[in-house]
Amino acid sequence: MSSKANENYQFQKIIAIVGVLLFIIKLVAWYMTRSVAIFTDALESVVNVISGFIGLYSLYLSAQPRDRNHPYGHGKVEFISATIEGGLIIMAGIAIIFEAVRNLINPQPIGQLDYGIYLVAITAIVNFILGWYAIKKGKTNKSLALVASGKHLQSDTYSTLGIIIGLLLLYFTNLHWLDGAVALVFAFIIIITGYKIVRGAVSGIMDETDEALLEEVVAYLEHNRKENWIDLHNMRIIKYGSVLHFDCHMTVPWYFTIVEGHKEVELLEKEISEHFGDDLELFVHMDDCKTFSCSICSKQDCPFRKEPFVKQIKWTIENVSKNKRHTCTTEQE
Repeated sequence: MSSKANENYQFQKIIAIVGVLLFIIKLVAWYMTRSVAIFTDALESVVNVISGFIGLYSLYLSAQPRDRNHPYGHGKVEFISATIEGGLIIMAGIAIIFEAVRNLINPQPIGQLDYGIYLVAITAIVNFILGWYAIKKGKTNKSLALVASGKHLQSDTYSTLGIIIGLLLLYFTNLHWLDGAVALVFAFIIIITGYKIVRGAVSGIMDETDEALLEEVVAYLEHNRKENWIDLHNMRIIKYGSVLHFDCHMTVPWYFTIVEGHKEVELLEKEISEHFGDDLELFVHMDDCKTFSCSICSKQDCPFRKEPFVKQIKWTIENVSKNKRHTCTTEQE
């Protein structure tokens, strides 16, 4: 298990344990108040607990080394985990809607509301801090499972805050219908959050292009390009868990030996890993330069130059993604 994978796994353990503790606190708050809003908040915490342990297992599995049956590793299990988690969030939101509507039709008396507000406020603070840190760590370590868990925790925070506001209004106005109304509003917020998590997970399963990641990689390589890298094209990036799979075609001077060409590939891998981490698989096909490459090649000491240098092509998502070598007309295409 790599250091990042182990870090993700250990943090997911914390999320799972905290989820159980917060669920118990919300159950106590519901028992004291008999508030349907707090009950629905506790219902969502059930999803937190289940999702926490699903995410824990997915991070454990995704960290396993690749084998004969899984030559690209086990990272895609994180997408499955996020899909299940998002689906559970949506189901919780639907269940909350039914409970809220029932309470609006037939409002129930509220018990010790002040103590209930204190308890759910504590869970909101803990969830927000833990969720914020999970998203930050998930983005740093390229873990969709941690990001999904963090978003889920923050959505739980927002719904809890809304419930607290509703309970405060109920406490001062004694309007019992507010209990169900607040729960109903935040049920829709929960459903939207679940949909976004599912949408992101399905994109990963279908190997949909991560435009933001691709743009970040291209901009970084453009800023750190070397003179022997005449062009990069047919670039593709896939994320499996925390591992970044990167492949492209790179045009180098035609007279380079295999050893010299391999050194350029190693230099490219070093540049990418320094910025994006060590969990990287790089596959580079080397192309030899042609006469038309001279006009975009800035190499100063080329002994075989056939045409004068005209300009260097700026690498963009559009031109590095095409399976076509760059020429002076590339930017106008």
